[in-house]
Amino acid sequence: MSVINPEQRSIEFVPLSERHGRARNLFTLWFGANLQVTAIAAGAISVAIGLSLPWALLASLIGMLIGAVFMALHSAQGPLLGIPQMIQSRAQFGFYGAVLPLLLVVLMYMGYFATTAVQGGAAFASLTGMQANWSIVIVVAITVLLTIVGYRLMHAAEKWLSVLSGLTFLYLSYRLVTGNHFGTAWNTSHFTWPLFLAAVAIAATWQLTYAPYVADYSRYLPANTSVRTSFWYTYLGTVLASMWMFAFGATATAVASDAFDGGSVDFIVNQAAVAHPLFFLIILAGVIGVNALNLYGMFMSTTTTLNSLFKLRVSPITRSVLIVVVAAIATSIGVVGRNNFLTNFSNFILLIAYFLIPWTAINLADFYLIRKEKYSVSAMFEPAGEYGGVDWRAMTAYLVGIVIEIPFIAGDFYTGPIAKALGGADISWILGIFVAGGLYVALMRKFPVRRKYPAAEAGIGEPGDDPHAPNQESVPA
Repeated sequence: MSVINPEQRSIEFVPLSERHGRARNLFTLWFGANLQVTAIAAGAISVAIGLSLPWALLASLIGMLIGAVFMALHSAQGPLLGIPQMIQSRAQFGFYGAVLPLLLVVLMYMGYFATTAVQGGAAFASLTGMQANWSIVIVVAITVLLTIVGYRLMHAAEKWLSVLSGLTFLYLSYRLVTGNHFGTAWNTSHFTWPLFLAAVAIAATWQLTYAPYVADYSRYLPANTSVRTSFWYTYLGTVLASMWMFAFGATATAVASDAFDGGSVDFIVNQAAVAHPLFFLIILAGVIGVNALNLYGMFMSTTTTLNSLFKLRVSPITRSVLIVVVAAIATSIGVVGRNNFLTNFSNFILLIAYFLIPWTAINLADFYLIRKEKYSVSAMFEPAGEYGGVDWRAMTAYLVGIVIEIPFIAGDFYTGPIAKALGGADISWILGIFVAGGLYVALMRKFPVRRKYPAAEAGIGEPGDDPHAPNQESVPA
């Protein structure tokens, strides 16, 4: 099938006959996806809040290495189950219970899409001289077209962007270090534990907020793709590119503190000695590529939510309409909130992470420790099936995880009493992971699953493995 043929599937199981690709494609996908200016803006925060550059880089590296472990563990779920990431939440939270994390994930996608669109619009406006809001709309329109074509084209685009953007940022990084007062910025004078832990949290949550859609981009891989292979290709791709861009952003802010005010990319492009329009185009391509991933996940999560509330069969036309609608809503948010970009972006990624971190802990604990990769795929599409209703064990662990985080939150919008006692240090994300995940495991072992259906050996739906899993021709509603 050509990469320009529009994708036909949405949230349904991908039959084995349609599986294709290699695990190494996950490296180029996540490497290319992170070589973009939104990651640079996130990296800028660690210096903007007051850390000196060496401490900011160390904090970002620690956060990346930890957060990406959880992000990459989700990648193995796609080939084994052949369904989108958030559909899998029904196995833990129940068919209807999964609506709660789904709604939060939709908000996350909208926020990331809006902020990335702002930066893409800024690049387009600088390139063409067009008014900023119209520039955002044009960039979003191209993103919508890429998303409608879907999975194959998005993988192909990120493969080429991983090379093109990699060479571009290699040159820009050299120019950044050699063309500015880098030596004066390289000092360890500004350090406090609260700021250091805040920078660790920003880097960790950058990776953790990928978790709700990692499996969306591995679900077409052959079902025999190993967990180890999926993990390492994803992990290395996302860590290498993200850390590079975080370092670029932190360095740029250290040498030019107003470089990213308002989401501008002019400072980045101006590092180049010549051919500024070419660099604007490459940065635009990176923005469009990663925002297509955001839009694709937003469409998937919105469709899954609607499917939980009423029967919804998504035709190619319906798929396109839903993509356009959710893109329009998110774009409106970006246009309204594009001023004061860096503060809004920092607050957003931290706020939404407080709600998503307990979810990722529960999802991974269920997959690797409780059900150990064995699921009935077809039951995830049945309201009265094995995963029907609302699972009180997962909901309890999820809500307790969020409540435990609250006293430890440190942010512009709220600082909890324990965070204040710790001088403003934010360790809430660590507690959210281990409390929610640990409590879920304890409850599942105390009150074990009573299956209504036999478990699929790997959830792949191959005829003969599980009489209740979809066969290669079935398409669950």
